[in-house]
Amino acid sequence: MKPLRIALAQLAPRLGLLDDNLARHRELLAAARIGGANLVVFPELGLTGYQLQDLAAEVAIPADDPRLAGLARDAGDMSAIVSFVEEAADHRLFISAALLEDGAVRFVHRKLFLPTYGLFDERRFFAAGDRLRTVESRLGVRLGIAVCEDFWHLAVPETLALDGAQMLVNVSSSPGRDLAAVHEVGLGTAASWRTLMRTYAQLTTSFVVFCNRVGTDETISFWGGSEVIAPSGEALFTAPLFDEGLYFVDIELGDVRRERIGLPLLRDERPELHLRELRRILAERTDMAIDQASEAPDGPAARPPGTGPATDGPETA
Repeated sequence: MKPLRIALAQLAPRLGLLDDNLARHRELLAAARIGGANLVVFPELGLTGYQLQDLAAEVAIPADDPRLAGLARDAGDMSAIVSFVEEAADHRLFISAALLEDGAVRFVHRKLFLPTYGLFDERRFFAAGDRLRTVESRLGVRLGIAVCEDFWHLAVPETLALDGAQMLVNVSSSPGRDLAAVHEVGLGTAASWRTLMRTYAQLTTSFVVFCNRVGTDETISFWGGSEVIAPSGEALFTAPLFDEGLYFVDIELGDVRRERIGLPLLRDERPELHLRELRRILAERTDMAIDQASEAPDGPAARPPGTGPATDGPETA
């Protein structure tokens, strides 16, 4: 089987300048095509910058915005994952990541977990996504897409893997924190992320692709260090800290099959046990009967517009 070439676009977006960032994405897509990439991954909010605050509404676009479709056409026969501020039909704003394929927006994931600790205040400006789905890509691999903080919650990689993902892709704008010589790479944030990604890759026997931005938004610096991890937990590539660049990594998709046959962890998972115990825990926390302990009904009010296979628009997680 021919290797799959991934291009990690570890860029420094310009804060609040959507048109400039769109132009930069087009440049990197062209460079990725010259480099023979099959999949190009951009970081969280690569189209807008991260520290937007009240600028979020000014740069928000719907998932069917012609500019996203234009990027999809620019990608040509490559697949690309880009991140932007999405404005829903009801004017809620989401931090979203879109899979672009075959000249269209194929799939959109809305960030599920919005941090409000430390220097983060995302809940003040954004709504949280409420659906988690995988998507079959033209690459011959099923993708599970997540955004930054999503990976700090165990249920996300587990659910994506159980839903069939063979490659977990996390797009991130992770600030650099905890500078200390005691850490392997001198940066606590990087050390923590590396531990997470290797653990998730090995426990889900999936490829893990992490694309983190660099540069500075106001006083916040971002550290890069984008990575690709094999299903065995081995790091196949680690990008430099703080350096902007387009980095190419070749992977063998057959590694998923070999690892899952040799280490059948997903086969032996027991989601029915997990679900039963989660219902018990939720019932105990809420004083509800166990058969009532479930999420809010998935009716028209709960489902974002343009979701699911019955619609003509991009599927939304």
